[in-house]
Amino acid sequence: MAIFLNNDSTVIVQGMTGSEGMKHTQRMLRSGTRVAGGVNPRKAGTTVDFEGGVQVPVFGSVAEAMEATGANVSVLFVPPAFTKAAVVEAVDAGIPLAVVITEGVPVQDTAEFFAYAQEKGTTRIIGPNCPGLISPEQSNAGIIPADITGPGRIGLVSKSGTLTYQMMYELKDIGFTTAVGIGGDPIIGTTHIDCLQAFQDDPETEAIVMIGEIGGDAEERAAAYIKENVTKPVVGYVAGFTAPEGKTMGHAGAIVSGSSGTAEAKKEALEAAGVKVGKTPSETAQLMKEIVAGLG
Repeated sequence: MAIFLNNDSTVIVQGMTGSEGMKHTQRMLRSGTRVAGGVNPRKAGTTVDFEGGVQVPVFGSVAEAMEATGANVSVLFVPPAFTKAAVVEAVDAGIPLAVVITEGVPVQDTAEFFAYAQEKGTTRIIGPNCPGLISPEQSNAGIIPADITGPGRIGLVSKSGTLTYQMMYELKDIGFTTAVGIGGDPIIGTTHIDCLQAFQDDPETEAIVMIGEIGGDAEERAAAYIKENVTKPVVGYVAGFTAPEGKTMGHAGAIVSGSSGTAEAKKEALEAAGVKVGKTPSETAQLMKEIVAGLG
C-alpha cells in the first residue's frame, strides 16, 4: 500500500520539454515511474526521446493527454508566471493528482488555483515549491531521488525537500510506504494533516515521521489533529531551532514573531500530543528506529 501514488499511477508532465522537465522526466523514468506523456501546446504531436529507447508523446492539453493515456497524475515543471493557468487546466481536465514542483509561484496565484481545485473537488494538489512524492519501487512523481531508500513501514510528510531526502536516507534500512514533500510556501495544497490522515488509514504504514519548520501554525494544528485522530506512533522534527526572531528564513512560510511559530513552541505542541520530537534530523531518525524496533 501507499498514499496518493502507487503502481497504478500513470504520470504526465506539464512542461516536460523544458530543461528541468526533461531532466526530471528522465529521472522519473529511470526509477520505474510510468510516464505516459508530456503537455506543451506548441509541441503537440511530437515525441521526446529518453534513454533506453523510450519515446514519450507530447500532447496539446492535459485533457488530451488523459484521454490518450489514462493518466491520473500530472507533475508540473512550469515557470511561476504560467503555473496558475497550468494548474487550472489540470483541474478542468479532472486529473486526480497535480504535483506542483515550481518555486516562486505568487501566493495569490496559489490561493486562487487551490480555491478553484477545492471548488471543483476532483484534484488533489501537492505543492507548490515542493519535491513531490515517492512510493519507493512503485512510482515517483517529482524530483525526489529514488535510490536513497526503499519500500518499508514508515510514512513521511515534510515541509522541507532536503530534510525529506535526509530522513529517507537515514531510515533506509526500514524503508517507506510513501514520502511526501508538501512544500513550505504560506499556502499549499496538501497539508501535514491530509497526509497524517492518509497514513493513519493506510494499513501498511506502521509509523509516521512528520517534518515541520518555523513559521505559521501548521505544526500546532497537526499536533491537535494527531492528539484526536492518529493512533500510530508519530516522530517529529521542526527545522529552525537556531533561527533568529523576526527574520524570514528560506521558505516563504518560515517567519517567526515572538514565541508564535518558533521551533520550541511547535516542539511543545507536538510533545503534548504524544509525538516524540528530535532536536536534529539524526536524533529524529534514531527515535523512529527505536519505535519500529519496539513494533517487532
